[in-house]
Amino acid sequence: MKRYIKPTLASLVTATALIVSSCTKDFEKINTNPIAYSKDNWDPNYTFSSAQLFYTGSFDFAYDTWRGNLIYSATMMQGLSTVVSYWAGDKYMLNESYTAAYWGNGVVGAYIEQVRNIVDVVEFTKDKPKYTNLHHVARIWKALIFARLTDLYGDVPYSEAGVGFYNKIYKPKYDKQQDIYNDLLKEIETATAALKDDGDKVTGDIIYKGDIAKWRKFGNSLLLRTAMRLVKVDEPKAKEYVQKVLGKTMSSNTDNAFILHDVSGSRVTQNRNSQVLLGDGGQENYYVKWSKTFIDYLKSNNDPRLRKVAVTQLYLSEQSKDQNAGFITDPAKQKGMPNGKDLGANPLYNIGGDPSYTTFPDYSSPNPNMVKRTGATFILTFGESELLLAEAAQRWGIGGSATDHYNRGVKASITFLDQYDGSLAISEAEANAYLTAHPFNTTDGLKQINMQYWVHTITMLDFYETWSNWRRTGIPALIPVNYPGNATSGTIPRRFPYPANEAAINGENYKVASSAVPGGDNLAGRVWWDK
Repeated sequence: MKRYIKPTLASLVTATALIVSSCTKDFEKINTNPIAYSKDNWDPNYTFSSAQLFYTGSFDFAYDTWRGNLIYSATMMQGLSTVVSYWAGDKYMLNESYTAAYWGNGVVGAYIEQVRNIVDVVEFTKDKPKYTNLHHVARIWKALIFARLTDLYGDVPYSEAGVGFYNKIYKPKYDKQQDIYNDLLKEIETATAALKDDGDKVTGDIIYKGDIAKWRKFGNSLLLRTAMRLVKVDEPKAKEYVQKVLGKTMSSNTDNAFILHDVSGSRVTQNRNSQVLLGDGGQENYYVKWSKTFIDYLKSNNDPRLRKVAVTQLYLSEQSKDQNAGFITDPAKQKGMPNGKDLGANPLYNIGGDPSYTTFPDYSSPNPNMVKRTGATFILTFGESELLLAEAAQRWGIGGSATDHYNRGVKASITFLDQYDGSLAISEAEANAYLTAHPFNTTDGLKQINMQYWVHTITMLDFYETWSNWRRTGIPALIPVNYPGNATSGTIPRRFPYPANEAAINGENYKVASSAVPGGDNLAGRVWWDK
């Protein structure tokens, strides 16, 4: 039996004094969790991994990917088509919460998930020699993040964004897009040049596994793409920066930047395009199809990509999410669905009244191996770089032969599909045969180049980039839909309006920015480089 000894006041005082003395002497040592992160043992490589993953889609059921990339960008660019009523982009309707999804709602979105993480990495690694390469790779990634943000919205918080912890700025100003682009060009150039082959290993890099040679090519390819955005507003600067990267960009599909996902159950590492297009959130699997514009272009050119990217008879009933193993890849059987149709009562717009309609399974779906859960999300590719170099050569006569760059770009765009899945492989011989049948014609060179860029970015499922390049070039000459009640008077949208809650969150800065948008803060307004 244990004896209970009643403590006296004197004993309690003595014991307390001893404890306080001991704790005061070794307070920090005793109260530091040896397995917890602090400013002394935190590894910013892990945060860099998060910034990379979040760029491929929100961890909260893919809302930025679902709404920004697929619902809006994919359908406006007539890569995808749907009769799902809430896919507002297909008919140029404004759903403010959807156009605001990429920016974020204070819980998820680019400013919360991407900007905050990458700014932390950049700021924490600054002036720390042991993180030299990580610091500069993070600067490149930060530029990638902000390039998309400003392409979607125009003037955005940039120089003061994400630095609340460091500089106590909680209501960041909106920088002019022209200023943002000027700084992006300088940041990408200097960060890429500062990478060291014998420097620190970027252990948190889930794309290139810390391969600095590949990061150097990525940086120069991103610089090329960023510079080419300016051809309508600052052609001399565009040409100047393109000349800086000649011979330094990606050199084959092995340099392509993409993230391979897993199905471990993690909400962070899931494939967001897959999550949506397989119908995890609705009936997108049955009712979202390749657009008639896209399929007709591939068919009319006997494009070898058609038999790989498109299938019919994939989902046989509206209720089932089971894929039909006997889906059809025959190019002659592929049929795109027209944009601007619905399931409503008006026969002018009901898909059932369209001459193309037979059944929904007869329309072409993305090949399931393009959107498998363990598949890839593409970020930047050799095919894009070569087509942009072809355009630079065509416009300014720099960087070699436009024909050579075009041929390499098209071949890369045809043969990269096996990076989704081996079953999608197309041989170089088939790519060469396509180029023989469709040789580059300098008389119509810009159109040829940018039609291929349109096809390539659609097959990358990077519809953000499809939309940006279309706004930059006007190619292809898409025929808009004019659905009743649309928000643009039947013209294809040019930008996303600012989130409505910015008026309350960042009042005066928002007021200044929204009042300065050319054409107004709406879907028909324009960003600076889109004159």
